[in-house]
Amino acid sequence: MGKTNGHKVYNFTVIFEKEEDGGYHVYCPALKGCHSQGDSYDEALENIKDAIDLYLASLKAHKQSVPMEDVLIKPLQVVAR
Repeated sequence: MGKTNGHKVYNFTVIFEKEEDGGYHVYCPALKGCHSQGDSYDEALENIKDAIDLYLASLKAHKQSVPMEDVLIKPLQVVAR
């Protein structure tokens, strides 16, 4: 976490999943329930940024702390039987 122009800066991992009918579903595992979507990667990215901003504003309004990210992403190979 850093500061820019007096505002705190947080770094979060977001995960993009391609939708079968096109577009993307994107979510932030550290912020439970923080999901968004978009017709393109860029749109989904902007939408999740907005969703995270609103999520953080809600935490602040309710005097709750911002969760620390505790996410580990690891590719895993599994042999199907």
